[in-house]
Amino acid sequence: MAGSDPEDLTARARIRDAAMLHFAEQGFERATIRGIAETAGVSSGLVRHHFGSKQALREACDAHLVKMIRRLNDEVRSGHALDKTNPVATANAAMGPYRGYLARALVEGSAEAVFDQMVELTEEWLADADRKRPDAPDVDRKVRAAVSTAMALAVAVLHKHLSRGMGVDLFSPEGDLLLARALIDIHSHPMLSIEDAAETRAALDRLQLAPSRTDRGAPPRQREEHHHD
Repeated sequence: MAGSDPEDLTARARIRDAAMLHFAEQGFERATIRGIAETAGVSSGLVRHHFGSKQALREACDAHLVKMIRRLNDEVRSGHALDKTNPVATANAAMGPYRGYLARALVEGSAEAVFDQMVELTEEWLADADRKRPDAPDVDRKVRAAVSTAMALAVAVLHKHLSRGMGVDLFSPEGDLLLARALIDIHSHPMLSIEDAAETRAALDRLQLAPSRTDRGAPPRQREEHHHD
């Protein structure tokens, strides 16, 4: 692993960034240590010296994103974001070089550490929001945080479709501003009122308590045997 030599740290960063580029363009399975080394301007041996394996290199890429996401979150929460009026622009600017990597990794089912970190941070935001809610949450906070994280990360995966739907390049300054306004509008004006939500939850509760289709379609004796299995 890297020692105290600043050149080692620089080489590690070059290798990591080259790996993110290759993983984004080719996918993890097709990317090679040799190709990553060539892009980073180092030998394959140096890649293995710093990271050991391709899997360890991917984990280092994820760790780098986790650190960046945590820093961005801390800046927004403390009010020290680069653009205090638009945290979306701040996040897009910082994540720009790694967007392709993250989108590909999410589609491939990896980047677990990144997803889990975002869920943890979202839980912290929800904890604050829950204290201001007029009604008690119906679902565990971690579940809500996981769903919210998946929805947020969909922007990275679907950015081309989203740009087309919005009529503007999502990652342009205009797109940053429009996305921020859309999110503010969506989150400040829920589609369901508290009363409508209560009615819908009650319907789900009734559905949960209703007999299954298998039970309803079976003769009485079979239904009784099914419940005693």
